[in-house]
Amino acid sequence: MKIKFGRIIKKGKSLLLAYDQGLEHGPADFNDKNIDPAYILEIAKKGKYNGVILQKGVAEKYYNNEAPLILKLNGKTNLIKGDPVSTQLCSVKEAIKLGAKAVGYTIYVGSKHEAKMFRDFSKIQKEAHNHKMPVIAWMYPRGKAIKNEKSKRVLAYTARIGLEIGADIIKIKYSGNVESFKWIVKSAGKTKVLVAGGPKLSKRGILKEAYDAMKSGASGMAIGRNVWQYKEPLKMTKALKEIIFNNKKVEAALKILK
Repeated sequence: MKIKFGRIIKKGKSLLLAYDQGLEHGPADFNDKNIDPAYILEIAKKGKYNGVILQKGVAEKYYNNEAPLILKLNGKTNLIKGDPVSTQLCSVKEAIKLGAKAVGYTIYVGSKHEAKMFRDFSKIQKEAHNHKMPVIAWMYPRGKAIKNEKSKRVLAYTARIGLEIGADIIKIKYSGNVESFKWIVKSAGKTKVLVAGGPKLSKRGILKEAYDAMKSGASGMAIGRNVWQYKEPLKMTKALKEIIFNNKKVEAALKILK
């Protein structure tokens, strides 16, 4: 079946702006500016992102076609400890009504609840593909069974699961070095790999991670805090685009931030 990626993947590459952190982390990541979804959507619009990732409540109240909408269909808080489970909060049908061009779903690989998340994902993937809509899987190794969530073995296994269950794109953490991440990307086969931006890094740190990820064969990044927590988010956006789409090196991209 031919999946319609549209603007979400441009010549095999992508830069997505993530703003689903409010449910996952609470307002701890926000300041007086970025707590306002309208501020984030303005970044998505002016930065010409390939897509913006939102939960349904934010999409219902704020989204106005600023960038292709990727609707997150499940979520959890960080208040409950133990093996994580992220349950479905929104349907593919609702996502389509809201104008979504793709849907996203988190699976905590290694959690004792992974079977439930696999079952939910299988239904979502089937329904989305019936509409030729791409499905992005947030593939995060978590739980008591996972000793090192950034190990080459664990991340490669996680990436392979994304391919095996039918994800079109996976969002996964960077392993920390190019050689190990090459194997992780290869393990995902034809499923496209986007690196998760994660907690705030230095400006050099985030640009180096972007550069190393692209060197490893990734298709781009799905990034949130390292853009909208930065003092000049549109400059950071431009710097990341230079690396992802124009194959620039870290030093060249850093010049944009000066």
